Amino acid sequence: MERGLRRILAHTDLLAAVGVVLVVTMLVIPLPSTLLDLLITMNISGALAVVVATMYVDRSLEFSSFPTLLLLTTMFRLAINVSVTRLVLTTGDAGSVVRDFGQFVVGGNVIVGLVIFLILVVIQFVVVTNGAGRVAEVAARFTLDGMPGKQMAIDADLNAGLITDEQARSRRAEIGREADFYGAMDGASKFVKGDAMAAVVITAINLIGGITIGMLQRHLGFSAATKQYSLLTVGDGLAEQIPALLISVATGILVTRSASSRDLGSEITSQILGQRRAPLVAGGAIICFALIPGLPKLPFLLIGGLMFAVGWALRKHGVELLSPKAATPELPAADSEPKVAARDEVLKELPIDPLELGIGFGLVPLVDRGSGGTLVRRISLIRRQIAGELGMVIPPVRIHDEVDLDSHEYVCKVRGTEVARGRVMAGHKLAMDPGDAVGNLPGIPTTEPAFGLPAVWIADAQHSEAEALGYTVVDAESVIVTHLTEMIRTNAAQLLTRQDVRALLDQLKETNEAVVNEVVPDILSVGEIQRVLQALLSEGVSIRDLGAIVEAVGDKAKITRDTGLLAEYARQALGRAITAPHLAPDHRLCVITLDPAIEQEVATSITQTTDGEYLALDPVRAQALLGAVRSQSEQATARGGARPVLLCSARVRRHLRRLVETAMPHLAVCSYNEIAAGISVETLGVVSA
Repeated sequence: MERGLRRILAHTDLLAAVGVVLVVTMLVIPLPSTLLDLLITMNISGALAVVVATMYVDRSLEFSSFPTLLLLTTMFRLAINVSVTRLVLTTGDAGSVVRDFGQFVVGGNVIVGLVIFLILVVIQFVVVTNGAGRVAEVAARFTLDGMPGKQMAIDADLNAGLITDEQARSRRAEIGREADFYGAMDGASKFVKGDAMAAVVITAINLIGGITIGMLQRHLGFSAATKQYSLLTVGDGLAEQIPALLISVATGILVTRSASSRDLGSEITSQILGQRRAPLVAGGAIICFALIPGLPKLPFLLIGGLMFAVGWALRKHGVELLSPKAATPELPAADSEPKVAARDEVLKELPIDPLELGIGFGLVPLVDRGSGGTLVRRISLIRRQIAGELGMVIPPVRIHDEVDLDSHEYVCKVRGTEVARGRVMAGHKLAMDPGDAVGNLPGIPTTEPAFGLPAVWIADAQHSEAEALGYTVVDAESVIVTHLTEMIRTNAAQLLTRQDVRALLDQLKETNEAVVNEVVPDILSVGEIQRVLQALLSEGVSIRDLGAIVEAVGDKAKITRDTGLLAEYARQALGRAITAPHLAPDHRLCVITLDPAIEQEVATSITQTTDGEYLALDPVRAQALLGAVRSQSEQATARGGARPVLLCSARVRRHLRRLVETAMPHLAVCSYNEIAAGISVETLGVVSA
């Protein structure tokens, strides 16, 4: 038996398809009375099972298939009605279930049966169905209205790091399922209304048509025809209306359980009996009714005494009776509780957010999706963009308002420390001259915060005019997003933690297990790998090709453990990727080089210490060298149009980069070993000081 049930359950998809085909077939093909008896019994038992299921689900969404099930049960019921009508009108019989049901409920009185049938229709159509339909309509409307706020709350939790991307997707999907469910329930309640109306029409057809056929075709008298066909009609109506009423009740139960967290029986019992005075007052009032002359004494005394006893028992042992597991736990000592609470509150203030974006109150609408703000979504796109560029996962950006800022001011923080600040103008856009603008644009002069370019704030109405003159126009959100993006790129090395490196190595291990097992931790520790990656990120080098980096540093780690030198070896392995952004369309690299004497002077100034190497160049010579590099870079840019690369030997590259990065942060410094084969080098200038 159990094995057969498992085989049936393994083909539930096939059973569903067969059921739908059977319902459609029943509308066309006549069915024998024996099969019809089984289908009517199945209809009643299925309706009972659905009602019980709705009482035991904890949340409405656990029965998300109910709208579709409601349609199928309604069609099944109507198909049975059609089959019964066909048998009643053709043979004058509809099976033993309909006949015995009519005789048992009606008791030989057709008028009583019709009255009971009409009462059931009124209860279903006027009371239960109308109420359930209204609740479903209001729930669907409130759910749709509340979706923007719920989505914004999920985005805020995601950017604050409280939930992961997977949890955010799960919550968004649940919100969508909830809206779809209540919308479907709003429409499905119309099936029940139509079913009640169809039942009245079918009953009238059975009664009138049956009497007419009995008198004209079967030559029965009016009294005999009325008795026979009225009994069958009322039996059919009651046999079909009772499961219809059960399904309507199940619909009402499901849509009204909006804030439930347990099954219906436990929830109602705990909430009613949780008010301990309610049974006492109700029992006392019922007992008082027994004292009124003319009213029966026994029922009021019996029920009133029972309710009073329940209320008295709850008054003395309420918690134990309602939930034995809910007994009051043992509390800690009075003097220790405040200390624990105070310590917990202090500990909550200790963590530091890796990335923060503080905004003034005037910029809050940019975050509110309900007001059309897209800042949260665009910041999420930034994280994906930088992950693709640099090969590391940027931590979530916590967005919050700061009272110390002006209304349209914002501040970017890395690990609690301010690294950038900017301001936008309300009702204005930023217009920048890309170099080929054909006219002057009136506005408020300013400096673009991300790259320090000259720009002007213009009114929104000047947007078309600025674009016609050749200016690049961006809105306030784009200004903030661009500034934040550059801030993240600049400080990517500080954001890379050892835990992040561990996660990157674990991911690499799935595709290149050999190199990870060989290098980590036998040759290099996770901390040393982290410092190599930080050295690369500090110069804007992507670590996306982590396998090549680990292979390069693993080979050279047998020679040196200096992470600075290991980073140089990693750069040589990534040479093609490093020089690619600086190449001209014809694979030509424009460079400025150092005079051999200058390069020799820099090389001899490198001093070795216990903490590594550093450049001990005379300050005057260092300033002269910086001035010469800046002069050659500006002259080369003026001649070639593109910013050139400073090319030098691998021995002095990192020290020269440290020297020029403060004065010229955007000047790329590469070594000869990083030039891949097939790239032609064009020297635009030689630095001599």
